[in-house]
Amino acid sequence: MDFIDGQVIQVQRFPSPNPNIELSVVTYISGGLKVKGLLAEPKNMDIHDGFLYLRGGIKNVGKVRPARIVQFASEGFIVFAPYYRGNQGGEGNEDFAGDDRQDAFSAFEILKNHPRVKNIHIFGFSRGGVMALMTAIQFPETTSVVTWGGVSDMFLTYVERKDLRRMMKRVIGGTPTKYPERYKYRTPLFHLEQLKAPALIIHGVNDHNVSVEHAYRLEKRLKTLNKDVESWYFDHFTHYFPPVTNRKVVCDLTKWMKNHSQK
Repeated sequence: MDFIDGQVIQVQRFPSPNPNIELSVVTYISGGLKVKGLLAEPKNMDIHDGFLYLRGGIKNVGKVRPARIVQFASEGFIVFAPYYRGNQGGEGNEDFAGDDRQDAFSAFEILKNHPRVKNIHIFGFSRGGVMALMTAIQFPETTSVVTWGGVSDMFLTYVERKDLRRMMKRVIGGTPTKYPERYKYRTPLFHLEQLKAPALIIHGVNDHNVSVEHAYRLEKRLKTLNKDVESWYFDHFTHYFPPVTNRKVVCDLTKWMKNHSQK
């Protein structure tokens, strides 16, 4: 039997911290691999906007947290968060925004085919920022795209994060000097002409994991291309916002998304 990308193979209930939100681990096909992700659905049978949550990190760093997914679902979204290939029982190996971007594309298809989803918004945190922009470029029907502490330039990540260089050389195959085209392929700044969705950039100015320069470069490029972009910079915060601010920003960004649904 031939499987197609975005096809759901298995759905397993997962304990939810919120009685109004149902959680499931979904096994789906992406690039011929069986990969997994977490689906959060409000228990009412209403139609909701879809929310594609693209995690940061790699492997066990930055994995999908059920509480975080439920937080977004509680704002009235059907949320799907791919774990990416090679994680939590999924086949294949993560590729740091290379081939594994297909896992995000196939996840978008899952939301698109969901009977209770109307518009689809894309959210990326940290390296998920690259995934979010690539997915929004791939699907021009995307309603809005948000990057929070998001990577926009893989060359810059290599320069700034000495601690990630070994992993990047292993996964990408070498340095940016040796394989510039591989880094360019993974850098959304070079592909933004095709972006149709309005973008929101959220970034802590004191972020040492993903410097605010990523946000500035993304904003500048989008403005040069006359794209619809808004930026929220937080002067005193790093990669992680304090819980109270975090909740407020979640509330504000989901409101921003919903405003774009109505346009």
